[in-house]
Amino acid sequence: MSTMEHKVRETALWLDARATLDGKECDASTTGAEKRLLLDIAGLAPAIRERAGEMEAQRRIPPDMVEMLKAIGAFRLFVPRSHGGLELDMPAGLRIIEALARIDGSVGWTAMIGNVAHILTASLPRETHERIYGNGPDVMIAGVSQPAGTAEAVKGGWRVKGRWPFASGCLHADWIGAVCIVTKDGKPLADPAGNDMPMMRGFFMPARDWKIEDTWHVAGLKATGSNHVAFADKVVPTEHFFDVATGAPCLPGPLYQTFLEVLPVAHGAFSVGVARGALDELIAFARTGRQQLHTAVAMRDSETFQGELGRAVAEFRAAEALHQAQAASHWRHALAGTLKDQALLAEATQAGVWVSEACVHVVDVCFELAGGSAVYDSSPLQRRLRDMRAGAQHATVHRRHYAGAGKLLLASPAPVH
Repeated sequence: MSTMEHKVRETALWLDARATLDGKECDASTTGAEKRLLLDIAGLAPAIRERAGEMEAQRRIPPDMVEMLKAIGAFRLFVPRSHGGLELDMPAGLRIIEALARIDGSVGWTAMIGNVAHILTASLPRETHERIYGNGPDVMIAGVSQPAGTAEAVKGGWRVKGRWPFASGCLHADWIGAVCIVTKDGKPLADPAGNDMPMMRGFFMPARDWKIEDTWHVAGLKATGSNHVAFADKVVPTEHFFDVATGAPCLPGPLYQTFLEVLPVAHGAFSVGVARGALDELIAFARTGRQQLHTAVAMRDSETFQGELGRAVAEFRAAEALHQAQAASHWRHALAGTLKDQALLAEATQAGVWVSEACVHVVDVCFELAGGSAVYDSSPLQRRLRDMRAGAQHATVHRRHYAGAGKLLLASPAPVH
């Protein structure tokens, strides 16, 4: 992309960000904190984009950029106000994550993981939670929900050992959490709830107690630093453990009832942000007057291009609408104290999977419409393609979870809403 094309794109996106604040996307429900964050994010956007190649080469977000994002409050969206955080309502916090993913997939992903983890820490005993936030709200947290370790009761706590993949943001984390299968004499214990799963518990420990393995050599989301983390046969105090599925939060407030039901909706914010960013890039590219080989007119004047772009935007709007509806529904349940519910988990997962798949298709179309120039490292569209595909591979939004929603519908006499 030429310098002129780059400037056109940056100017268009900056004006669009300002228009968003003055238009329908920032209505009367938008708080001052959200407006300030969106303006600060728009201000950081050129610097983030300029360093995208550097971030991918380092396979992490550089420490100074992490500090810039922390300084504007990008990692305290769901930290309780009682501890200096913003404690935004769920839709507002998700809009911030979407705005960051619109700029850069890896930044948006890291913000999603880091912010949603603050909901999970509320499952810890109060004294441990207070210790985590003892020095202020800008605590960087990484976590892995895959139960890739074991925990066995011993005197003074639990003996933990394991090796967990996909620990996004672990290189700048202050605390790292993971989930274990509970064992006795080396054998998994049955879940007290009576289902077919083994008993599982999560725990958090300071990052210094973990070993980070340099394993993040991947195709997409390269700058998330999602390495393996290992915990080598150490005793973890009981007060650092929590029950992921049935534990009660140590904090009041609608945000902190449950983590599991929120995670698929957070993935939706990432997906919508990346897809919107891909459309931004394609539209800005076409507006430069680019004419592709063996075509009679510029891209922007081609009815074929216009038709395919219009179709992609329609699909994007459908994905965005479903995501927003699910976020609004979840927040209503959160306010009513009814968010922790298996039916809502299945519903949110179904929505998260569909939104992810729709956004994958939107990004694919943007990449295809851009033509041969999109394959170069200098094109942000090839990075959008890789990031979106990598995000859609995550277990939370994998299409196999459609089965859970279908099973619930077959078992329930209630009509489909």
